[in-house]
Amino acid sequence: MSLPLSDHFNGKTFFQPHHATAGGISDLLKWQLTARRARWPKQVAIPRQPAPPPSISGEAVITWIGHATFLIQTSQGNLLTDPVFSERTSPVSWAGPRRVHPPGIALADLPRIDAVLLSHDHYDHCDTRSLRQLAAAHDPMFVAPLRHHDLLQRTGARRITELDWWEQHPFGAGQIALTPSKHWSNRFGTPRNHRLWGGYFLTLPRADAQQPPQRIWFVGDTGYDEDLGRDVRHRLGSPEVALMPIGAYEPRWFLAPMHMNPHEAVQLHQGVGAGLSIGMHWGTFQLTDEAREAPLYALTDARATAGVSPADFRVLDPGESHILS
Repeated sequence: MSLPLSDHFNGKTFFQPHHATAGGISDLLKWQLTARRARWPKQVAIPRQPAPPPSISGEAVITWIGHATFLIQTSQGNLLTDPVFSERTSPVSWAGPRRVHPPGIALADLPRIDAVLLSHDHYDHCDTRSLRQLAAAHDPMFVAPLRHHDLLQRTGARRITELDWWEQHPFGAGQIALTPSKHWSNRFGTPRNHRLWGGYFLTLPRADAQQPPQRIWFVGDTGYDEDLGRDVRHRLGSPEVALMPIGAYEPRWFLAPMHMNPHEAVQLHQGVGAGLSIGMHWGTFQLTDEAREAPLYALTDARATAGVSPADFRVLDPGESHILS
């Protein structure tokens, strides 16, 4: 099925309007040849966490499993973002970045999963082994940006919804909207930018219908874009919680168009008017040059510089939960 032309689709591939595209193969090779990667630990012990409590009284429970994988338990059902439970993030099982800490919740220990939100097709976000297991065990609704249907269908997914930027789909009595991001897509077997990418904005009713809905923004992978926060706030409202990427950002000459650093993440937190941001996309797989804990130190500095309280932009341990009040 052909897709209509738009300000981010030229009939063949998707692109980032008004911004330079991410570096191509020559820049990638330059980085690989000149990289000065910090040494990461082979394994990191994680504190044992209690099982996440179920959503009660309509309040969502958000649990960080690792990297960009969150369990979001709501009164409308349970969701997983970018589920990656495998040992490596790679097209093959025997090579590629290895996980340095186990998932905060094992896949077999998950509660019923009603929906899986897939942000894009990169291997550290789209793990077909995990998707296949989820499809077999839970038969959830899979929500993905445009042109992911074929990939998801091969994992055994039966209920697949594709969205364009700003398009919405019902989730119980709430809504799931696909938000833009400043990124790209690529996967073995398909051309670069063949598939769309993005984040997800959840609007969920509270038990007390007189109260405003809960708003949760899973930002997805993105370079910093000062317009993004303004546009999300204008179209969908300011989120109570933003799940914000803070890692995989060095070297900046190569990665700035596609991944924010913590200082930029704090700027986006302020620009969208988030009540709380929770850092993600750090500390699980070594994808780039910075040290494992570097995003945490940089986040501390960024908060102090911007006058943001540590309580308003925090990180979770794997398996740790935050309950919306």
